[in-house]
Amino acid sequence: MLTSLKSPLLFSAILSAMLGLTACSSPSSEGNEQAAADSTSADAATDTLDTKFLTIATGGASGPYNIIGTALSEVYVKNFGVNSKTQTTGASVENVNLLTQGKVDMVLALSDVVTDAVEGKNNFDKPIDNIQQIAVLYPNVVQIVTTKDTGIKTIEDLRGKRIAVGDQGSGTEVNARTLLEGFGITYDDITVDYLGFAEAADGMKAGKIEAAFFSSGLPNSSLMELEQGVDLQLVSIDQDKLKEIIATKPYFNTFEIPAGTYGNEAGVPTAAIMNALLVNSDLSESDGYKLTKALFDNLDGLKTAHQAANDISLETASDGMVAPIHPGAKKYYDEQAAK
Repeated sequence: MLTSLKSPLLFSAILSAMLGLTACSSPSSEGNEQAAADSTSADAATDTLDTKFLTIATGGASGPYNIIGTALSEVYVKNFGVNSKTQTTGASVENVNLLTQGKVDMVLALSDVVTDAVEGKNNFDKPIDNIQQIAVLYPNVVQIVTTKDTGIKTIEDLRGKRIAVGDQGSGTEVNARTLLEGFGITYDDITVDYLGFAEAADGMKAGKIEAAFFSSGLPNSSLMELEQGVDLQLVSIDQDKLKEIIATKPYFNTFEIPAGTYGNEAGVPTAAIMNALLVNSDLSESDGYKLTKALFDNLDGLKTAHQAANDISLETASDGMVAPIHPGAKKYYDEQAAK
């Protein structure tokens, strides 16, 4: 009898103790689980974008636009899991039109082309008001090249020559036309070929053209390859005359191509235009902030992809913007300035 009573009492005591422990531990356990869930949710919110697709319009396959744009696309895939890819194009003018039409989400373009777009000039029939700027990137250097046997040494010597001025609708063609006109040379004074970088290099190698405009970051891979096959000569631009042009075309800057860039013994004076990184104004403030932040958090990788990215700097990224700044980018720059 005593034994039969002892077992139920012991069982009851153990059961009560277990229930007590469960009652004491449940709130803490549930709290920890909820905290973990909240943390996971917060992390997910930080590491995702509102948009699910991010197509970046660049330029020709061999140019710095495409190389840097591809590296940036990979940053966005890695950081946000977004479906990001690049699209090769005729560069600046085409890129701005694609962005305006909603066919791409981000573009690289030259500041002179963007200025024309915002003001509704030259290649743009009316002002474009649905693009915003994320950053000022690196300078696109105007590299006018010829071969030493042509005798061409300055931009004025291009009169009467057969010249490749870049793809139609490219930033290269826009600033080639502007610079030539600044020196009193119109397309009526030269024979014009609309050729991209690779085609222009091939044309010069074959002796079909006498000079070509290459507007890109330094160095340009097509020119590096061309240098191996011809006696390359860089054409200089008079800096005093250029300063007169800058008075009405402030997106231009004076620049010197460093000695040794393409085997040149001395620096060559030329012009440069800053590149712009643009998005459609429909992009949310949150996405604009995250995309801007990721750009600068991963700048070392872009510099590894192409030497031109060495000139991208947080300190100058918001200086000289030619399109309205995206509110997300502004938020990021304001935060950095306050540190």
